[in-house]
Amino acid sequence: MLNSNDGIILIDKNEGETSFDVVRKVKRALKRKKVGHAGTLDPFATGLLVILLGQGTKLSNCLMSGRKRYLATMKLGIETDTLDRTGRIINTMTVPDLRPEEIRELFNGFLGEIEQRPPLYSAINYKGKRAYEFARKGITVDLEKRMVNIHSMDIISVNLPDITFEVTCSRGTYIRSLAADIGARLGSTAHLCALRRLASGDFDVNNALDSRVMDTDPEGETISGRIISLKDALTEMKECAIDSTAAKKISNGIKPGIDELISWEASLGDYSGFIKLTHGSSLVAILEVNNLLRDSKEWLKNIRVFT
Repeated sequence: MLNSNDGIILIDKNEGETSFDVVRKVKRALKRKKVGHAGTLDPFATGLLVILLGQGTKLSNCLMSGRKRYLATMKLGIETDTLDRTGRIINTMTVPDLRPEEIRELFNGFLGEIEQRPPLYSAINYKGKRAYEFARKGITVDLEKRMVNIHSMDIISVNLPDITFEVTCSRGTYIRSLAADIGARLGSTAHLCALRRLASGDFDVNNALDSRVMDTDPEGETISGRIISLKDALTEMKECAIDSTAAKKISNGIKPGIDELISWEASLGDYSGFIKLTHGSSLVAILEVNNLLRDSKEWLKNIRVFT
């Protein structure tokens, strides 16, 4: 049964904390065991961390799939093994005398779908282990490049060797790698010296609770009042309201039929994607559908029930 502690909380992580540190604080404050997060932030980074509570952990993939927006500062002329300021300096180069117009033009060249290689110091799985486990032992592994999407980039300031910019990107984008690639394109080298996550999907850091509040709120009174329900957490997902009979049937493990779905929400048409089924203020289930296959038994690709 859903309860008031199922949902998500928006936390503004401070520098020096790990994402797990924040999870541990929430566990302690709310006295809950089942707590996770949707998208790690490195310890040196700050900003929005979406914390998942109880059955909110089932929303992880949905919440992580949205666009991310960051404020980043990169420093030209210095390369580190981690591609950020916490790493060991492994290379230095001169910084070209670049005009702001040249820098902006080059930044625009990274817009759209680009190929990117993840950092060696990352949590990417490689032969059953995290890539950073090899990197810490001095072992270089060949991580495969992946396609990511840079939706927008705006330069905030240029004070060489530092460049501060705001970037909106797809899931899986490494801003550390982006900074290194930009540095190389500018004829130098670079590392990330500051990073702040401003938004994830529809959620903004301006609406988040400072993680330090939990240090002075041991009973969790403040954080309890900031829980966003499962239904309201999926702001970008198409909604289909169902009656109590349908809700009970689905909760008991009976999958809905395509005719039922269309009768509940006629506007679905040939919609393909995720749909949240709701009853009143409760989230009953998330469906992944392909209505283009309406005449096939495969129209329902996946269902996740919340009980």
